[in-house]
Amino acid sequence: MREGFRQELRDLKLEVLGISRDVSDVTTDAVRSLVEGDIDLALEVIARDADFDRRCLGIEEHAIEVMATQFPVARDLRLLYSLTYMALHLERMADLAVNIAKATKRTAARRGPQTLYDLIQAQGNLVHRVLDAMTEAFEKSDLDLARKLEDLDEPIDHLYKQFFRELGRLQDEDDIEWASSMVLASRYLERIADNAVDIGERIAYLVTGEFDGTAASEE
Repeated sequence: MREGFRQELRDLKLEVLGISRDVSDVTTDAVRSLVEGDIDLALEVIARDADFDRRCLGIEEHAIEVMATQFPVARDLRLLYSLTYMALHLERMADLAVNIAKATKRTAARRGPQTLYDLIQAQGNLVHRVLDAMTEAFEKSDLDLARKLEDLDEPIDHLYKQFFRELGRLQDEDDIEWASSMVLASRYLERIADNAVDIGERIAYLVTGEFDGTAASEE
């Protein structure tokens, strides 16, 4: 196989890995900005949105160019399609992190019940774990870890539901308005993890060649 083509594939994979790590970092920053009421950090997160859009679009354009000029087949074609799929999901995840940072701007002027901050932080920690596992699974073609992402996602869903139980205990109208932004932030974290699970399914497809993950790993 042409070495130039193989290098293009390696470069594309490295760029997706880089974006994946940066999405994890920006999500952590967005959560911290919300919990600490740090508007400056929130603005830094928001400012990175255009760069994520540019990089993810670059993955798609580069992959299309490679497919049009190199005529890949089998595993290589599967990788290229999967890289564009992953870039799309990573862009969505970055957008959701930006939405969390925007929630910081809406809530920073008022400090609400500590319980909800604690829930957001706990959820953010779990999401960070999912994103790190997703990146490692892709980097190492780790089928077991890719399939484990769905299990790692479950506690995040439970914390999101717990938000509504806590919301029902609030009486002050100002608290309820504040909490609505926090609930949205919790929902955004849940969606980030859901996108990571989707990427995990695509990683399993890359390793096995089957969407259901039942095929034996290719040599």
